[in-house]
Amino acid sequence: MRVTFIGHAGLYVETAVGSILCDPWFNPAYFASWFPFPTNEDLDIEAIASPDYLYVSHLHQDHFDPEFLAARVSRAATVLLPDFPLGELRRELTDLGFSRFETLPNGVTVDLDGLRVMAATAVGPSDGPFGDSALAVDDGTARLLDQNDARPRDLDAIRRFGPYDAHFLQFSGAIWYPVVYDMAPEAKAEAGRQKRIRGMDRARLFAQEVNAASLFPCAGPPCFLDDGLFGHNDLDADETNPFPDQTVFLDYLAQKGHTNAHLVVPGTVVTLADGECRVVQPAPDDQLMAPFRDKRGYLEAYRARRRPVIDAARSSWPRPGDIDIVEELQRWWGPLLAEGDRLCANVGAAVLLETGDVGVVIDFPARQVRRHDGEHCAYRFRIEPGVMEACIRERCADWVNGLFLSLRFAAGRDGAYNEHIYTFFKCLSEERLRYAESWAAADTMGAAPGAPAAVIRANRRVRDEEEWCQIDGWRMPRRCPHLQGDLTRFGSVEGEVLTCKLHGWQFDLPTGRCLTTGEADAIKADRV
Repeated sequence: MRVTFIGHAGLYVETAVGSILCDPWFNPAYFASWFPFPTNEDLDIEAIASPDYLYVSHLHQDHFDPEFLAARVSRAATVLLPDFPLGELRRELTDLGFSRFETLPNGVTVDLDGLRVMAATAVGPSDGPFGDSALAVDDGTARLLDQNDARPRDLDAIRRFGPYDAHFLQFSGAIWYPVVYDMAPEAKAEAGRQKRIRGMDRARLFAQEVNAASLFPCAGPPCFLDDGLFGHNDLDADETNPFPDQTVFLDYLAQKGHTNAHLVVPGTVVTLADGECRVVQPAPDDQLMAPFRDKRGYLEAYRARRRPVIDAARSSWPRPGDIDIVEELQRWWGPLLAEGDRLCANVGAAVLLETGDVGVVIDFPARQVRRHDGEHCAYRFRIEPGVMEACIRERCADWVNGLFLSLRFAAGRDGAYNEHIYTFFKCLSEERLRYAESWAAADTMGAAPGAPAAVIRANRRVRDEEEWCQIDGWRMPRRCPHLQGDLTRFGSVEGEVLTCKLHGWQFDLPTGRCLTTGEADAIKADRV
């Protein structure tokens, strides 16, 4: 098996029985905010343009690059399609001209004439853009796991497919907190420090569980080349920056005793054969390490080359005032709020959107969108006008995995994090909203009337005695209340605080209160 790294989360996997192109990303993403780091501008595209199979793990723009797929990838490829409950990914790929699909049910090994593949699929409203997946591949000579930036809750199926010769995984997250938040400098620095270390530690735990012979950090970090965003890059190994690069994570792994990790950059070739791993880099060490040793100089030159692309993107956005924002959002979001019984109740607050000199209040308790009249709102967003008007013009159904990941906004809040607000911003279509409502309704063993069977199966919580566990003197449910992460693998207790390292949520064990959201009785735990 031969794997060519094509940048970010992109892999070109050549096997004994066919080739797979995974998550190719070349064009800037998220309103020209994100670019691959290091750059893959000079990669030989023709060498990867005619794969036997195409795998797109999910609809994040740094994994699904429609412009590249439309212009450069053969439509003869068979798509290895994760089995997501919503058909958005299939529709997008069909619109690009792909017509051959092999659906991969979650956790089920599929034999493609000697090529064994399996997708581990997450399908909750909080999983990527309504779905994320990892891909395991076995051609009889080697096995690899392409985890990219998926966070599978249940690792049992993944482990059964192994043992693995290679594991490609994310270590630097796609996030906007705390970099865009109005916070005291000391609090912001500490939040950034926690994000940085938790992201790397979560990746380490995944690597430990998968236990592959060789480990390859990928799927991050992005780099920010727009002048207004350039300062978000980790230019000086800043311990408070949530976007560490590959060398930082490799050093972190070494400190933790992991000596099987390798640096990959665009053009790196990994050959897996006879239980051995051979890594061939595309350049001598001095050139290979240049993006990391002089990151500021490297990114400044990169920015100069890509400035015309950024300028062209900006010029494509609507001019401020082209759209009546309040009227358009009332027409678009009013019907969604009317249908979102559980979502509106869970948000339970008013949210303010400001852009230019226009303020819009989304009043979830009253289920209405109205012009801001000066009232204070607990949750606040100030968004670049052109970006917001582009989202409205194009009726973008997912602002989380578009506008918010662009970092082209500022935010503030009073009190705890409210995940349900971001669920709403991912559900800006009737199809997505209905799915989120069904998911919330199927949150127990009993089936909610009308809930799709796939939602019930995916979200069912088993409360049998065997689904409890003990961690450091505390007895608690094995599954985290947030997104059902396995606490026997990702839970840690310090004093009386439980942390689920899958997403970083924390709980006060004596009271059961969620320290992340402030929700009371979020978890039941007893001292042993």
